[in-house]
Amino acid sequence: MSSAITQRLQDLGLVLPVLSTPVANYVGYVQTGSLVVISGQLPIKDGAITCVGKLGRDVTIEQGKEAAKLCALYLLAQVQHACGGDLSRVKRCVRVGGFVNSTDDFVDQPQIVNGASDVLVAVLGDAGRHARTSLSVNSLPRGAAVEVEAIFEIE
Repeated sequence: MSSAITQRLQDLGLVLPVLSTPVANYVGYVQTGSLVVISGQLPIKDGAITCVGKLGRDVTIEQGKEAAKLCALYLLAQVQHACGGDLSRVKRCVRVGGFVNSTDDFVDQPQIVNGASDVLVAVLGDAGRHARTSLSVNSLPRGAAVEVEAIFEIE
């Protein structure tokens, strides 16, 4: 891994999680040419979803942002794996898609997904700046409050 990125992760007190095998019929990422498309990542720690429920009812904005932050760490772990362990190969985070399990009247989806966006920019610098979609959904796998996917360009 790039020493600059390693240093940024350490300075931010962030540790990339260990990846596990997907639990259904899909893969964690697919590389096509220089693009790496990463499957939706859930906020998992020690094998369990860390943030379950709906924003606007069961989950606070701060909890939702923390969940999105954890999803971003999984995105970085996936792209690190795709890069053979070297995050300096990341040219750019191209796009992020955030899904927020929320009530019908919840309107702060972008604020929640900022938790992921902020991590990507903090770790990757300008290469972490991306296009983004933040959507409300009625339900997410395993009751998760947030799920985040991304597309990266690598060298």
